[in-house]
Amino acid sequence: MRESLLRLLAMPLPTALSCLTIGVALALPMGLYIVLGNLDALGRSWERSIGVSVFLHLHMEDSRGQALAQRVREWPEVGSVEWRSAQESLEEFRNWSGFGDIIEGLGQNPLPAVLSVRPSEAFPSAAQMAALREALVALPEVEDARVDLEWAQRLRELVQLGRRFTVALGLLLSLGVVVVVYNAIRSSIAARRLEIVVMQLVGGSPAFVRRPFLYSGLWYGFGGGICAWLVVQSYLLWISAPVARLAQLYDSQFALSGLGWVHSVALFGIATFFGLLGAWFAVVRQVAQIGAEEDGAGF
Repeated sequence: MRESLLRLLAMPLPTALSCLTIGVALALPMGLYIVLGNLDALGRSWERSIGVSVFLHLHMEDSRGQALAQRVREWPEVGSVEWRSAQESLEEFRNWSGFGDIIEGLGQNPLPAVLSVRPSEAFPSAAQMAALREALVALPEVEDARVDLEWAQRLRELVQLGRRFTVALGLLLSLGVVVVVYNAIRSSIAARRLEIVVMQLVGGSPAFVRRPFLYSGLWYGFGGGICAWLVVQSYLLWISAPVARLAQLYDSQFALSGLGWVHSVALFGIATFFGLLGAWFAVVRQVAQIGAEEDGAGF
């Protein structure tokens, strides 16, 4: 194993290029997987704020609306209720919309009081949210109630689709890793042909002949895993600052997460496995071919 590593280090440029090719091939699906994981985490954090916006009848007395809010708070399926009067709704709309002058020209407040109702569960299902909305709409003080779960469902489906695409891309690029290692080991076998012949003549077992090249495939895969890890971490570090600034604009505490130890171990394990696999295909075919040629030549 040590000798195989020293042989690769004696050829720094070809070894580095092979490892870099493997690293880029593995970094693409791994980076996409990490990005999708962050997107899923962001969507789940937003889902915690999903609630039902309950619009009360226009010009309803504040005391009646506050009493309704107190009654709804006692429901077992409700986690919290936030009361916002019609005047507060008007001030919020004036501050955020930029149409303050138009609102002043109306002469009266066109906005009703609003209850922001959040369910008791952190991640309610669509059926639970629909049932809560129907119960709120049935109240005599309520004009309408709105809940927007469609964006969360779309985001979940997009993440699932992206993960399937990532798996397909990973399998395709892993085949490329096998091909890269196969060609590298095949070239190494061709350069050491006479050494292999001598090993076979003095009684070296097939496992003994294969072992150095399998170790070389292992080192190629491990080196490619290091390159992939560096590429993914560098990319995540590069985009972490813009993501943090964007999160601040939306008053969010979201922070981009990188490769943890579980993903890092998985990345190195996958890289090593496909390196060994490519080496195995090359060794089995090439060594058997060399033995057949030597037997045919009368050795």
